[in-house]
Amino acid sequence: MATTTANPQAAVAPRSPGLIKRTLVIALIALVAAGLAGGGTWFYMSRHETAAPAQPAAQAPKPSPIPVFFALEPMTVNLQSDDGEQHYLRIGLTLKLNDQQTQEHLTAHMPEIRSRVLLALSNKHPDELAPLDGKRALAKELAALIEQPTEAGSPPVHVDDVLFTEFVVQ
Repeated sequence: MATTTANPQAAVAPRSPGLIKRTLVIALIALVAAGLAGGGTWFYMSRHETAAPAQPAAQAPKPSPIPVFFALEPMTVNLQSDDGEQHYLRIGLTLKLNDQQTQEHLTAHMPEIRSRVLLALSNKHPDELAPLDGKRALAKELAALIEQPTEAGSPPVHVDDVLFTEFVVQ
């Protein structure tokens, strides 16, 4: 039988005290950094909560309704002319409305609405429509015409805006 004399203590080398201290210092620094980050976050969040007091539910602003865009078929009209030449206006309109019921009402009365718009446009001069202010005034005038009641006793509809999708004067 062969016997070996090996020291069991020699197989396990003692750890150096420097490595253990270094590991403990790194862990301690990580814990302190995490604590500071958490404390800073809490301080920042609590400060902003008190800066902007919450509004009561009764005074919360209502979200604005999603607008409904209603495109009208393009129209071509003769314009008034003082110089004896023929001038035409080709116009495409889209109406910005508050709700679907307004669109349904306008669709039901579209022949009357188109007639109002065509009569108003045929009374314009090309010089009135050329500048930007003339186009803005025309949009307001058309909105007022479209908002007028179509039946006696019926309430007027509301048009938020008249948008030009096509505008050609010849």
